[in-house]
Amino acid sequence: MPEVFRNRGYVFFFYMNEGQEPMHIHVRHAGGFAKFWMTPLTLAHAEGMKVRELAAAEKMIREHSGLIRSSWHEVFGF
Repeated sequence: MPEVFRNRGYVFFFYMNEGQEPMHIHVRHAGGFAKFWMTPLTLAHAEGMKVRELAAAEKMIREHSGLIRSSWHEVFGF
Protein backbone atom coordinates (compact mmCIF):
# COMPACT_ATOMS: atom_id res chain seq x y z
CA MET A 1 0.00 0.00 0.00
CA PRO A 2 2.20 2.88 -1.20
CA GLU A 3 1.55 6.06 0.72
CA VAL A 4 1.71 9.17 -1.47
CA PHE A 5 1.44 11.87 1.21
CA ARG A 6 -0.08 12.89 4.55
CA ASN A 7 -1.64 16.21 5.40
CA ARG A 8 -3.57 17.35 8.51
CA GLY A 9 -4.49 13.81 9.56
CA TYR A 10 -5.42 12.68 6.03
CA VAL A 11 -3.46 9.80 4.46
CA PHE A 12 -3.43 9.48 0.66
CA PHE A 13 -2.39 6.15 -0.84
CA PHE A 14 -2.75 3.50 -3.56
CA TYR A 15 -3.58 -0.20 -3.34
CA MET A 16 -1.05 -2.25 -5.32
CA ASN A 17 -3.71 -4.53 -6.85
CA GLU A 18 -5.62 -1.64 -8.48
CA GLY A 19 -3.16 -0.54 -11.16
CA GLN A 20 -5.43 -1.88 -13.90
CA GLU A 21 -8.12 0.66 -12.93
CA PRO A 22 -8.14 4.27 -14.16
CA MET A 23 -5.92 6.62 -12.14
CA HIS A 24 -7.31 7.21 -8.65
CA ILE A 25 -6.28 7.89 -5.06
CA HIS A 26 -7.55 6.55 -1.74
CA VAL A 27 -7.75 8.65 1.42
CA ARG A 28 -8.22 7.77 5.10
CA HIS A 29 -9.20 10.22 7.80
CA ALA A 30 -10.64 9.83 11.31
CA GLY A 31 -11.82 6.26 10.75
CA GLY A 32 -13.43 7.00 7.38
CA PHE A 33 -12.16 6.43 3.87
CA ALA A 34 -12.80 7.48 0.29
CA LYS A 35 -11.67 6.85 -3.27
CA PHE A 36 -11.36 9.61 -5.88
CA TRP A 37 -10.97 9.19 -9.64
CA MET A 38 -8.35 11.61 -10.96
CA THR A 39 -9.69 12.32 -14.48
CA PRO A 40 -12.01 14.04 -14.02
CA LEU A 41 -11.57 14.49 -10.29
CA THR A 42 -14.70 12.88 -8.85
CA LEU A 43 -15.62 10.98 -5.73
CA ALA A 44 -15.91 7.27 -6.51
CA HIS A 45 -16.85 6.00 -3.05
CA ALA A 46 -16.82 7.14 0.56
CA GLU A 47 -17.69 5.67 3.90
CA GLY A 48 -17.53 7.30 7.33
CA MET A 49 -16.29 10.70 6.14
CA LYS A 50 -18.28 13.91 6.57
CA VAL A 51 -19.01 16.21 3.66
CA ARG A 52 -16.53 18.81 4.91
CA GLU A 53 -13.84 16.12 5.27
CA LEU A 54 -14.46 14.98 1.70
CA ALA A 55 -14.27 18.60 0.50
CA ALA A 56 -10.97 19.06 2.34
CA ALA A 57 -9.62 15.81 0.86
CA GLU A 58 -10.64 16.90 -2.65
CA LYS A 59 -8.90 20.25 -2.16
CA MET A 60 -5.70 18.49 -1.05
CA ILE A 61 -5.90 16.16 -4.06
CA ARG A 62 -6.16 19.18 -6.37
CA GLU A 63 -3.20 20.83 -4.63
CA HIS A 64 -1.08 17.65 -4.90
CA SER A 65 -2.34 16.33 -8.25
CA GLY A 66 1.12 16.49 -9.83
CA LEU A 67 2.60 14.40 -7.02
CA ILE A 68 -0.28 11.92 -7.19
CA ARG A 69 0.05 11.52 -10.96
CA SER A 70 3.83 11.10 -10.91
CA SER A 71 3.57 8.63 -8.01
CA TRP A 72 0.93 6.63 -9.92
CA HIS A 73 3.26 6.34 -12.93
CA GLU A 74 6.18 5.41 -10.67
CA VAL A 75 4.22 2.72 -8.80
CA PHE A 76 2.26 1.23 -11.69
CA GLY A 77 4.72 1.90 -14.50
CA PHE A 78 2.40 3.72 -16.89
